[in-house]
Amino acid sequence: MTAPLDHLKILDFSTLLPGPYATMILADLGADIIRIEAPNRPDLTRQLPPHGPDGQSAQHALLNRSKRSLGLNLKAPAAVEIVQQLVVEQGYDIIVEQFRPGVMARLGVGYEQLKAVCPQLIFCSLTGYGQTGPYKDRAGHDLNYLALSGLLSYYGRSNQSPPPPPLPMQVADIGGGSLHLVIGLLAAVIRRTQTGEGAQVDISMHDGALAWNGLGASKFLVGAQNPAPEGELLNGGSFYDIYETADGRFLAVGPLEPKFWQGFCQAIGREDLIAPGLNLDIVHQQSFKHEIRQVIQSHTFDHWRNLFARLDVCVEPVLTTEEAVHHPQTQARNMIIDVPTNDGSPQQQVASPIKLSGHTPAYAHTGAPLGWHSREILRQIGYAKDEIEALYAQNVVAG
Repeated sequence: MTAPLDHLKILDFSTLLPGPYATMILADLGADIIRIEAPNRPDLTRQLPPHGPDGQSAQHALLNRSKRSLGLNLKAPAAVEIVQQLVVEQGYDIIVEQFRPGVMARLGVGYEQLKAVCPQLIFCSLTGYGQTGPYKDRAGHDLNYLALSGLLSYYGRSNQSPPPPPLPMQVADIGGGSLHLVIGLLAAVIRRTQTGEGAQVDISMHDGALAWNGLGASKFLVGAQNPAPEGELLNGGSFYDIYETADGRFLAVGPLEPKFWQGFCQAIGREDLIAPGLNLDIVHQQSFKHEIRQVIQSHTFDHWRNLFARLDVCVEPVLTTEEAVHHPQTQARNMIIDVPTNDGSPQQQVASPIKLSGHTPAYAHTGAPLGWHSREILRQIGYAKDEIEALYAQNVVAG
């Protein structure tokens, strides 16, 4: 059976995390992705350690697996012609870009310019604040979008000073940006299949983060209540929390349903806590959580891990990344795979989490060096050898 998205051909002008993560998802599902990368402004993820034996950053190698790399100086008119040829003659009629609003148009490859030569074009823009509004030209990062979304206002402990550190993964970048981009792009593809019409897809990471704060926002919009740190059922305001063990490790305790709560209390030898725990009033919950803390701190991490491994009560150990990748569930789900590097040697990576019947992702290679496929792509378009060498000499193409 063919890959589900093998009919999609995408030019990816994005860098760093949000855009490449989105196109990684699409590549894992079979889409043909060509990354367009400026020779004089390489993707900064290429510099992130550690680097594999082939010299490529492990993080860049993950985000850009199975994609081809075309090094192209978009400020050169000949580069614009190459992009147009890829769009019109080679069928790369989906664009993913991550520049600030107006940059692609200034380079000659904006939505209206490419739509004029390819009416069915799907043009996806991923930015911090979108193509409209007073912040559309404002710089930002994941932490800034989370701050403006309201999410950070109820993250952390109620009495914590200084404030808690940034989250360990980029919620706004990936959750607010990458995932919504994939959804918007595929929605545009489905509509195009039905109507023949292209589309402009405008994804804002701030919009996405605000949408992820939908439950908190609903509490304010309907009840005029601002969520507060340790003031909600799931942010430390109840026994649903993280507890320290005797040896400084941690246990995630989440037995919200009565049957799970009862099983948890029985497992720790505190059946007297069953009735108090069923009262989910936040003030009441905080008053008896110290009882749970004391019990959990009376035994080691391994004691609790071994005990709760046998029980189905929504309690799990907080694993290190090393422990997580070797966990039996991770291995059983084939979530760690070998991907060939550009020199042919295997590199372990986290696999696609999308399990689709009749489809096994084909991980062609890890992220390629800048311009690794430039000559191959130019030959595909129809450029002769001397024309290709002239483009290199004129610094239009690199790699």
